[in-house]
Amino acid sequence: MNTADDTSAPRRILLVSGLSGAGKSSILRILEDLDHEVIDNPPLGMLDEIVARAERPVAIGVDSRTRGFDAHAVLDAMARLRLNPQLRVELIYATAEENVLLRRYTATRRRHPLAPHGSISEGIEAEIALTAPLRAAADLVIDTTDMPPPELRRFVESRFSPWEGEGDEGLTVSLMSFAYPAGLPREADIVLDARFLRNPHYVSELAPKTGLDADVADYVAADPDYLPFLQQIHAMLQLVLPRFVQEGKKYATIAIGCSGGRHRSVTIVEALALRLAAPDGMGAYEGSGHWPIMIMHRELARLGLNTWRWARKPVETFKADTASLSV
Repeated sequence: MNTADDTSAPRRILLVSGLSGAGKSSILRILEDLDHEVIDNPPLGMLDEIVARAERPVAIGVDSRTRGFDAHAVLDAMARLRLNPQLRVELIYATAEENVLLRRYTATRRRHPLAPHGSISEGIEAEIALTAPLRAAADLVIDTTDMPPPELRRFVESRFSPWEGEGDEGLTVSLMSFAYPAGLPREADIVLDARFLRNPHYVSELAPKTGLDADVADYVAADPDYLPFLQQIHAMLQLVLPRFVQEGKKYATIAIGCSGGRHRSVTIVEALALRLAAPDGMGAYEGSGHWPIMIMHRELARLGLNTWRWARKPVETFKADTASLSV
C-alpha cells in the first residue's frame, strides 16, 4: 500500500445544490477556476463512479433538473462517499429570497424547471419544498440575495481555494455584522444582539461614519456594558467552537446585529476578530490557533463597500491582519 497516499490530505468532493436562479452555475464556474473537476447534473447513480475516477478535487452540481433527483437519494450517496476516509465530502446549498428569484427569472424570461407550463412562483415554491432536506443537511448555505457576482467569487474563493496544507484547519469562522430590520442572516449559526449598547447614530458627527472608524469604535467601546459583552461572547466561542469541530462542522458563522448594521455590530465584530485572531485567542484548546477567521459586514457591503477580508488567513498560524482591523 502506498504510504504517501495514506498520509495525504483527503480529496475534496463538493456537491453543489440549491434553488434554480440562486447562483449554483456561477458557484460551479468559480470552483472550476479553482482547479476543481466540475460535472453538472450527472445521473445520481453515477456519483460513485465519477468520484472513483477523478484525480482532482471534484465539484458536482445536483439539483431538480438532475435525472432521478431525490433529496434523500443525494444524502444517501453522500453518506456512502463519507465512509471513505480519503474523501472530504461537503454539501453546498445556494439560495436567495423568493422575490429575488422571481425577479431574476422575469429578467431572463426563462421558464422554471419545475413549472414549465405554470407560474414561476409555483416552481420556486415546489423547488423549496423538494430541496428542503438538502438545505437542512448542507455544510454551507450561500445566500446570494444581496451578493453581487464579484462578492460571490470572493466568498467561494475564500472558502475553497487550494490553500497549502488544506484540510488541517478544521473550521472556518465567519464573523458577520448585520441590521435586524434587514432580516437575520440565513447562514448564521449563532446570532447575538448588540442593540442594547448606546447608538452612535444619534450623534450627528458619528452618524455618517461606521464602526470601521476609530471615533465610532471608541464611542461604542465607552459604553460600560461593551467590554463585559465582548468578553462573554469570546468566552462562549471558546466553549462552543471546539464542540463544532468535534461534531464535524466545517464552517461557523457568528452574526452580530444592531439597528442599522453600521456602528455597534461592526465595532463588536472588528474587536472580536482581533481577539480570536490573537495567538491565544481561542484559549488552550488544541489546534484552535490554526482556524481561519473571516470578517463580513453585510450592510456595508450593500452600500458598495468591500468589507470581506481575512482576520487570519488559512494556514497562516498566529498571523492576524491587524493593520486593517479596528481596535
